Amino acid sequence: MIDTVVPHRLDHRAATIVCRLAVVPGAAWAVVRLGGLERGPLVQALAFTPYVAAGSVLVLALTLALRRRWPAVVAAVTALTLVGVVAPRAVASGQPAVDGPALRLLTANLLKGGADARALVDLVRRHQVDVLAVQEFTPQAQAALDRAGLADLLPHRQLNPEAGTTGSGLYARHPLAAGGFRRNSGFAFTQAYATVTVPGAPPVRVESAHPAAPYALDVVDDWFTDLRAQPRATPAGPLGILAGDLNATLDHAPLRALLDSGYVDAADAAGAGLAGTWGPYDGDPIPPVTIDHVLVDRRIAVDAVEVHRVRGTDHRAVLARLRLPGS
Repeated sequence: MIDTVVPHRLDHRAATIVCRLAVVPGAAWAVVRLGGLERGPLVQALAFTPYVAAGSVLVLALTLALRRRWPAVVAAVTALTLVGVVAPRAVASGQPAVDGPALRLLTANLLKGGADARALVDLVRRHQVDVLAVQEFTPQAQAALDRAGLADLLPHRQLNPEAGTTGSGLYARHPLAAGGFRRNSGFAFTQAYATVTVPGAPPVRVESAHPAAPYALDVVDDWFTDLRAQPRATPAGPLGILAGDLNATLDHAPLRALLDSGYVDAADAAGAGLAGTWGPYDGDPIPPVTIDHVLVDRRIAVDAVEVHRVRGTDHRAVLARLRLPGS
């Protein structure tokens, strides 16, 4: 009798310990995510929240299978929380009723200007892109895009090509006005901006966004600073679009604060918010995360969003099909 009871008690205790240990990481993750508490290495980690959300469902299944009540309760709350903030990105939301013209916008990080210019121009041509926003834009990339025929498709431009990763540019089918560029304080990434006027719609200010990347602990403060310095939406003023490599996902509090000013994430609105835009795609075991975005004024309707691979860069290009309010 003793030989039977003691192992049973040990198995029960081991199962309890396993379940308690299993629920702790997810529960802590949910607290950080909901509270906007990311600091230090948590900034990078939080980009992978969709994968943690999927894992939280497996932890819940484990606790239920082992019949551990309180761990199961914690696991259920964790799974509901994480899945609840992630899953809506895969569901299209209602759009404002607008009667203006369409605007097709493409944004691409060129990875030090090394992206395949012909492939990018082919995307512009095939999808009849009206505005192209580029980051990590170099003089060599500008020349390659011109050789590939971009000037014939998008003749209007506001460009600031620079060697390395700091350049930025805007190309447009329609005239641009009030253009320029500004330099972020972190890595000195620049952001080209201009106002585009599409016939039949009010003017729209477009900016090619590229705040600092939180690739190391000593640049996390720059990341916060640059994101907080991004132009806020003006719900009672001119229409605005912020498109580019924002180096943040919808699970990062600074990006959510930017959205709260009056923007909508186009991919989220179109039900494509879980499409990864940065890999890397060179065999490293790092799953894709969504750090490239098109943020649009809430008065602009989002018809669809797609991501496209472009040779020569570790980012995917993001194509947003939008509809503007009528003038």
